[in-house]
Amino acid sequence: MGRILAIDFGQKRTGIAVTDELQIIASGLTTVDTKDIIPFLKNYISKEKVDLFLVGKPKQLNNSDSESEAFIIPFLQKLEKEITSIPVKRIDERFTSKMAFQTMIDSGLKKKQRRNKALVDEISATIILQSYLYHQ
Repeated sequence: MGRILAIDFGQKRTGIAVTDELQIIASGLTTVDTKDIIPFLKNYISKEKVDLFLVGKPKQLNNSDSESEAFIIPFLQKLEKEITSIPVKRIDERFTSKMAFQTMIDSGLKKKQRRNKALVDEISATIILQSYLYHQ
């Protein structure tokens, strides 16, 4: 069994989270400059078995697509073209950034540490992945 890799895509940075090999535990992996995401993923899957890419789908409160979906579609097209061996699944990512920020507060991170947007992106990807695992 391979890992599930979650992607919280952003225009500047992209948060990455992965499961363990048994697909039980979601852990933050890293945050990557978005321009480097495809090479990063290719390198990662050359070292680790990945069964699924899970990509956040930003929605508005009325369930319509968020404006950022316009930036995610070209990424998805490139991902599916460049890495054909791994399926891609979308999952609602509403409120994950707010939940990530609250997680940082609850875990006792100082205000300066909470300003680390890369950490917020990584935690958001982890929340997306954990949500997927919980609802499977």
